[in-house]
Amino acid sequence: MKYHVFGGQTASGWVSRWAGAIAPDARVLDFAAGAGRNLAPLMARGARLVAADRDAQALASIGPPVQRIQSDLEVQPWPFDPGSFDAVVCCNFLHRPRLDLLFCLVAPGGLLIYETFSQGNARYGKPSNPAFLLAPGELCAAAVRNGFVVLGYEHGYSGDPKPALVQRLCAARPPFAPERYPLVG
Repeated sequence: MKYHVFGGQTASGWVSRWAGAIAPDARVLDFAAGAGRNLAPLMARGARLVAADRDAQALASIGPPVQRIQSDLEVQPWPFDPGSFDAVVCCNFLHRPRLDLLFCLVAPGGLLIYETFSQGNARYGKPSNPAFLLAPGELCAAAVRNGFVVLGYEHGYSGDPKPALVQRLCAARPPFAPERYPLVG
């Protein structure tokens, strides 16, 4: 597994793994981007990047060529059009009322790459509020509900970067070419 570093932060291994499936010059949204820890593997693909977050200070640490959008993604009007991204990346963020909207942002043939905490994470620390923890299979159910094909899914314990229970999903909006997403191993 190749890990990428941006601004001193190591990208999610899950994002790094699936970033290779994103076409060069793709338009990619890093949703709830924070200071951009997952941007490096996307930049390595030559993606045209948009980083969105409510934290203006975190976004300020991200420089060009990344387009930055400061917005409270939980309550403000949605600043994106449906199907406007070839890939959407979301890590360590869950706001169920807008979960399906993330799928809507993905253009036909595009990817949603998602990783966040799952139920049982409280034993390892925050987040511990059930509102921010996925139920078993919740990401897969959301993908199917939105007409996506699940390319990769994991649910379990991760010790990197800290102990946590997580779910990870990579799903494609049809139509797509399976050859573009070769199996590992």
